[in-house]
Amino acid sequence: MCLAVPGRVVKIEDKTAIVDVMGASAEVSVELIRNVDIGDYVLVHAGCAIQRIDEDEALDTIKLFKELKELVNEK
Repeated sequence: MCLAVPGRVVKIEDKTAIVDVMGASAEVSVELIRNVDIGDYVLVHAGCAIQRIDEDEALDTIKLFKELKELVNEK
């Protein structure tokens, strides 16, 4: 099973971006997608941005990850 997580692009330099992934900074390749801008939300998998996504979808997904973390921590 593969898992991609949403993050917001905060800096772009050449074909690499710094992405905020739920509060952690990650350096990711943006070579697989076109026209990425600062402020865009992208799905990150294995160090690569694989798709740009809508902000609402990204925020909903982040919310679900946080809820899952809370459920796991309750046990």
